[in-house]
Amino acid sequence: MIMTKPPTRRQVLGALAAGGVGYGLARSTALSFAQMSGSTSTFTDYKALVCVFLFGGNDSWNMLVPTSESEYGHYFRSRGGGTPSSLAVPREQLLSLSRGDWVSNNVSHGFHPAMSECRQLFNQGRLAVLPNIGPMIRPLAKQDYLQLPPNSKDLPPQLFSHNDQQDQWNSLKGRFLLKSGWGGRIADLIASRTGAQQMPLNVSLFGQTIYQTGDAVDPYVMGIGGAQIFEGLGLQHDEPQRRANVSALLDSVIRSPSAGFYERGYARVQRRAIDFAQLVNGVLSRAPDTAAFASIPKPTPLSIQLRTVSKLIAQRAALGMTRQIFFVGVGGFDNHDRQLDDHPKLLADVSQSIKAFHDATVELGVAERVTLFTQSDFGRTLTSNGDGSDHGWGGIQLVVGGGVRGGRFFGEYPSLATDAPQVLEWGGSVIPTVATDQYAATLARWFGVANESLPAVAPNIVNFSEWDLGFMT
Repeated sequence: MIMTKPPTRRQVLGALAAGGVGYGLARSTALSFAQMSGSTSTFTDYKALVCVFLFGGNDSWNMLVPTSESEYGHYFRSRGGGTPSSLAVPREQLLSLSRGDWVSNNVSHGFHPAMSECRQLFNQGRLAVLPNIGPMIRPLAKQDYLQLPPNSKDLPPQLFSHNDQQDQWNSLKGRFLLKSGWGGRIADLIASRTGAQQMPLNVSLFGQTIYQTGDAVDPYVMGIGGAQIFEGLGLQHDEPQRRANVSALLDSVIRSPSAGFYERGYARVQRRAIDFAQLVNGVLSRAPDTAAFASIPKPTPLSIQLRTVSKLIAQRAALGMTRQIFFVGVGGFDNHDRQLDDHPKLLADVSQSIKAFHDATVELGVAERVTLFTQSDFGRTLTSNGDGSDHGWGGIQLVVGGGVRGGRFFGEYPSLATDAPQVLEWGGSVIPTVATDQYAATLARWFGVANESLPAVAPNIVNFSEWDLGFMT
């Protein structure tokens, strides 16, 4: 727990509304963000955060399962074990954990049989488990939840909705209108300390996302294997000269006093895209291929994204990078049906890709300075709908890296009985015991955000006593 006197929630929201981290009319300067971060000194080390978003709502109750006899029995019954609609993974197939601190609440657990790589990382002390996490405004017991009206200010709005809960995870907005994400707000706070970086601090390989949207710092969006080149502006034949001519034309529009606001804005965006495409693809072409990704027999979109991230990290010195935040994603987790067929393939992809990425950071000598973490829309219901599971709330997330206190659970794995203290009887949705704001604040603090600035990243953290969950060294 961080022993600082936190600002009040009113003070935090006032700062947000004033434009400190949102898209207010008053744009904050780089100096004001440096002051909020608590330091104006330039970073002398390198760190990277890599967010892996599992779109659709991962059924994490099958990703990591209790193996102790009594608790597995609760899981088995809740998941419809022994019936035609069962979602339960057979106990004998679960991959048990071998470290001495592998229990949560005196219950042993095992990974899904498709996730042998994640089990290996856990046993090596490189992977930590957050066993019941989700968007929360304040700590909430089941009795509290049952007494609250659906639109209560103490509940995140539109629970169980894909788009809304993706936004909750990525923005931590609670019930307030924020147009920035917590990755973007981290970038805003530390941008003045990163020196002359040649690339934007925030890079997405999975499209535009609110997670990386800030106020003072713009994210860069690229393809899964590199920057997308404008047609006809590549490196073939007369294309370099054509690119130079287009760039000169855009520059003239940007400088023109007669050009309108939107014309100049459009020209700046296009010029930026051309410049970064050339820069990014150039450094990627010179980046070494690590042996780690060669171990994946059939590359997937997720593994390709993480391979590209590893190559950009390998070129960090050439680009003058001291801090980077990457966003990658994979879909397909909305398993209302065919779950026993489709979900294991998704988990295998996640497990193999995460392991290959971590091994690549070891090869590159930066494992202690790169932290990968997962997010997903929500957990799923414990009960089966016949061939899959439905939208839930709390779920399990994973954190991987050399700077992670791995081989441990941070938070309490809930009992999966349908009448358990954190389980809602209708559908078996689990109420989280750890908030996404606590997750984000812990990562932000490791990344270099000052304690007193954590509420600017995670506004609801002021409602929780524990600001640092302890899973980072």
